Amino acid sequence: MEASDEQLMLAYRDGNAGAFETLYARHRGRLYRFVLRSVKSRPVGEELFQEIWLRVIEARGRYSPQARFTTWLYTIAHNHLVDHWRKRGLTLVALEGDEAPGASPDPADQVQARQSLARFAAALQALPPLQREAFLLHEEGELSVAEIAVATGTNEEAAKSRLRYAMAKLKAAMNDG
Repeated sequence: MEASDEQLMLAYRDGNAGAFETLYARHRGRLYRFVLRSVKSRPVGEELFQEIWLRVIEARGRYSPQARFTTWLYTIAHNHLVDHWRKRGLTLVALEGDEAPGASPDPADQVQARQSLARFAAALQALPPLQREAFLLHEEGELSVAEIAVATGTNEEAAKSRLRYAMAKLKAAMNDG
């Protein structure tokens, strides 16, 4: 049976460096995308991503599994990004090289997919920062509404409202195209 994230973090807290490697491997992709979609440039996103993992390392001694590991991780990420946003603001970075491997689709389908992606990226960028963050925590971090509330330091009703408005605006933008 595979160890849970919480068990791995406890093992890492207690000195098992291999447990950290497993946690990092499990969460790096989603956390990286979450950070990149929250800042203006890839170099800044990469720096923030590394700083978030450094904060995880620094906070390992204080870790207590009172919530899911992902809630704890994205709370750290949220707090670090808030510090960054206060200094520089928030914009979306275009992600390159995120294409899934496999057969090349029809060129007309590729054009339509690019247009849809551009529409979605513009709609995501147009969301108010709190709604965008709730959406990204839900989609990239796979956090529930309750976990979004914990990660952002708000209540569940506010988190639910932010997510609901974000989803409605994104859906409307995609249906307009």
